[in-house]
Amino acid sequence: MRIIIVGCGKIGENILADLTNEDHNVIAIDNDPDVISNIGNIYDVMTVCGSGTDRSVLKEARVHSAEMFIACTSSDEVNMLSCFIARKMGAQNTIARIRNPEYNLDNLGFLKEQLDLSLAINPEMLAAKEMFNVLKLPSAVKIQTFSARNFEIIELIMREGSPFTGVKLMDLRNKYKAKFLICVVSRGDKVYIPDGNFILQPGDKVGLTAEPAEIQKLMKAAGIDKKHAKNILILGGGRIAFYLSKMLTAAGMGVKIIEIDEEKCNQLSQQLPKAVIINGNGAQQELLLEEGLNSVDAFVTLTGMDEENILISIFAANHNVPTVITKVNHNTLASLATKLGLDRVISPKEIMSDVLVQYARALENTKGSNVETLYNIMDDKAVVLEFNVSSEFNCTGIPIKDLRLKPGILIAGIIRHRMAIIPTGTDYIQEKDKVIILTENRRLNDLNDILK
Repeated sequence: MRIIIVGCGKIGENILADLTNEDHNVIAIDNDPDVISNIGNIYDVMTVCGSGTDRSVLKEARVHSAEMFIACTSSDEVNMLSCFIARKMGAQNTIARIRNPEYNLDNLGFLKEQLDLSLAINPEMLAAKEMFNVLKLPSAVKIQTFSARNFEIIELIMREGSPFTGVKLMDLRNKYKAKFLICVVSRGDKVYIPDGNFILQPGDKVGLTAEPAEIQKLMKAAGIDKKHAKNILILGGGRIAFYLSKMLTAAGMGVKIIEIDEEKCNQLSQQLPKAVIINGNGAQQELLLEEGLNSVDAFVTLTGMDEENILISIFAANHNVPTVITKVNHNTLASLATKLGLDRVISPKEIMSDVLVQYARALENTKGSNVETLYNIMDDKAVVLEFNVSSEFNCTGIPIKDLRLKPGILIAGIIRHRMAIIPTGTDYIQEKDKVIILTENRRLNDLNDILK
C-alpha cells in the first residue's frame, strides 16, 4: 500500500517504522531538513522536505496516488488542513492526529465530516483509555479487546507465591473452572507458545485469553484479583491526565492531580470540578508523601519526561502503591523501565502506531486480506491477529488437533455468533467465525497463512 506520512517526530517516526515493517511503500514528509536526512539514512523510504500544507510538496510526493495519508505533526490545525488538501488532490484515505480537548470533546464528528477525514486519532485519549482499563482490572498489566468487547487478552506477571506457578498448564485448566487459555509466555528475552506440559515460573509474563466475565471468575478463584482502584494520584496535568481524570471521576473514583504549572492547575480546576488539583513539584518526594502516596490505590506518572516518570514510579512502587502506571514514549526507556520492575508501562506513540497498522490491515481486506484486528503484545515479541473466516479458508470443519499449523502459531480463540470459544483439540473453525491467532512476529495476511 502507498502511504504518505506528514510529520516525522517521535510519533511519526514510530508509525513509519511499523508501516515499513509491514512492507508498505511509505513516503515521509517533514519541513525539518535534519529530520528528513535522518529518516532517509535509517529507513528505505522516499523523503520530501517541506510543509504538508504546501500543494507543490504534496504533488512531489504524488499524493494523488496515496492510499493512506497520515498527518501527525505537532499542530492539530496543520494536520487537519494537510488532510483536507490531500483529499482534494486525490488521496483515498486521510488520517489526522487531533489532540486538543476542544476538538475532541464536542466538535470531532463535525470536523471529520466537514474535512472528509477517514479517521481522527488522539494518542493521548487512547493512552488514557488503556490506563483506565488497567485501573478497572489492576491484576493485569495490559488488556486488549476483540470483537465488540466480548473477548480479551490480558497480560499478567507471575509473582512469587502465585497459585499459577509450579503447575502444568493442563492442570491449571482442570483446577480452575473458568474458561481460559494461557497462550503465550515471556521469560527473560524469550517468548514461548506453551503446550499443556509447560510450567510457569515467578517473573514470567503471560498472555491469557478469555471472555471478560471468565477473567474475573479466574482472578477471584485464584485469589489474585485486586479491587478496583478507588483513589488515584496522578503526577502531571497534561492532556492524558485530563482525559483519564474525566473517565475516572465519571466512574466515581477519587482523583488527585499534582501539576507544577500554576496556570495549568487553574484550567484543570475549571475543567475537572470533581478532581483535586495540587500546584506543586511532584518530583519532590516529600510532596508526594504529604499528598497521600502511601494510602492511594494507584499512582500514574504523566510528566513530559520519561526519565522522571520512571524514577518517580520506582519510588512509588517502593512505597508499596498497589498499582503504578508509567507513561514512557522512547522504546529504549520503555524496555529499561520494564527491566527495573515497572510492569504497567504505556506509550501513546505505540498505541497510535498499533491503531494505524490495524487500519492499514483493514484497508487491505479489500485486496484479499481478512485481518480485522492486530495487537503487538509481550513487549512487541508476539502478535495477536483477529481473522474473519471466509469461504476461502481451506480447513473449515476440521478438528484443530488435525490441522497442520506452521511452527510458532497458536489458535487462541474462536468467536462464533458473538460467543467466545476457548478452543480444544476437538473444536473446529467454520465460515463466518472470527479466529484469534497468536504468532511470534510472523507476518500473516490471510488465515490460510497459518497452515503448512
